[in-house]
Amino acid sequence: MDSISHSIDNVRFLKDKSLWVRKETLNIHRIAQDTRLASSLSAVEIFVVLFYGGIINFDPKDPRWDSRDRFIISKGHGSISFYPILADLGYFNMQELKRVGKEGSFLGAIPDPIIPGYDTVNGSLGHGLGIACGVAIALKRKGKDEKVFVLIGDGELYEGSVWEAAMFAGEHGLDNLIMILDNNKACMLDYCKNVIDLEPIEEKFKSFRWTTERIDGHDVEQLYGSLKGLKEKRGERPKLLIADTIKGKGVPFLETDPLSHIKNIKPEDIDGVIEGLK
Repeated sequence: MDSISHSIDNVRFLKDKSLWVRKETLNIHRIAQDTRLASSLSAVEIFVVLFYGGIINFDPKDPRWDSRDRFIISKGHGSISFYPILADLGYFNMQELKRVGKEGSFLGAIPDPIIPGYDTVNGSLGHGLGIACGVAIALKRKGKDEKVFVLIGDGELYEGSVWEAAMFAGEHGLDNLIMILDNNKACMLDYCKNVIDLEPIEEKFKSFRWTTERIDGHDVEQLYGSLKGLKEKRGERPKLLIADTIKGKGVPFLETDPLSHIKNIKPEDIDGVIEGLK
């Protein structure tokens, strides 16, 4: 897909798509109550801009296309909002969205690489960046120009494997690696600041020789501009985009709940929540 021009019409398109994806994510949660809703809602605009904004090169007809940009979703449980996008783009039939979590469906509460559009196992947290580093260095050694994007949650930064991978990426100058941090500031059982305060995130990654930027992760204009710029940027440094987001975005009582990660919305209440989205 070609990169879109930075126009008002395209910004509106990305906003409209984000609203649609948020509604579809809630509809999925209605039928699959074991999905992690709040964590998925915080990443909606990130997925939308990457795939509708022309940032990532992909081919729905050939999910393993050799010239695709790679996309490693480390926070797999928080990527249910990616399902509607994959269906809408033609990776699989839209009807599959009505069978999430059901017997015989390949769409589960935790994504699996059998899903067209997913490259890796996305269950155990803290491993996505390491996998992305391996893919990135392999592509560089083959002389290929494809980029590797990895989406990680801030709670994953408590894992030592993430920092090992961060050091590795900086040491080997993986400038074809772009990590997006879904910085929703809440882990499973509380706000991150009350568990282990992760700030200052930028300075920590800069010390490992990363280029960093920080934006509003729900602003599609900022996301588009930063991701496009980071993809085009040359040099010898891996890149980190810190996307400040809100866990449970769009659902007021989840947005303010430190335990939103493990909270469900009753099926009978979903329609009311969807009506309140804007």
